[in-house]
Amino acid sequence: MILNTIKTGKEIETSKIFKMKKIITTKHAPAPIGPYNQAVLTGNMLYTSGQIAIDPTTNELFKGSLEEETHLVMKNLEAILKQADMTFENVIKTSIFISDMNNFSTINKIYAEYFSEETAPARETVEVANLPKFVNVEISAIAVMDA
Repeated sequence: MILNTIKTGKEIETSKIFKMKKIITTKHAPAPIGPYNQAVLTGNMLYTSGQIAIDPTTNELFKGSLEEETHLVMKNLEAILKQADMTFENVIKTSIFISDMNNFSTINKIYAEYFSEETAPARETVEVANLPKFVNVEISAIAVMDA
C-alpha cells in the first residue's frame, strides 16, 4: 500500500510509516477511551496522551481528594514511562490542564514530588472550562530516551 503526501507529492510506503513510530501500551495505566493510544514512541521521543485519574485496575474514574487524584495521574504517567523504559528524569515537557486555577498550588505541590527541581521539565499549566469526565487535572508529557 502506498500513501501519497499532499505537500511534497512524494510517495511513502506504509511500512516505513509504522517503523517510524511504536505504540506504547501498559495495563498499569488506564486504557484509552477513544481513538488514541497511551503513548507513541518515535525515534528516541515519547509522546504520552493526557492522563486523568482513572484507576487502571478497574478503568473507573477515581473519586477522592485533589491530592489523591493528582498522585494517580502522575502514577499513570509513570507507568507509561516505565513501559517505554523511561522515568520522570527523561521528561522534557509537560502540559497540565486544570479545571480551576485555585487548585494550582495543590496540584503543583504533588507534581513537584515526581521531579527533581534541578532537572524538572519545561511545562505549561492552563485552566480550561472542562476536562474529560469532569476531572480536576489532566497531564501529558514528552520524554526523550537517553542517547
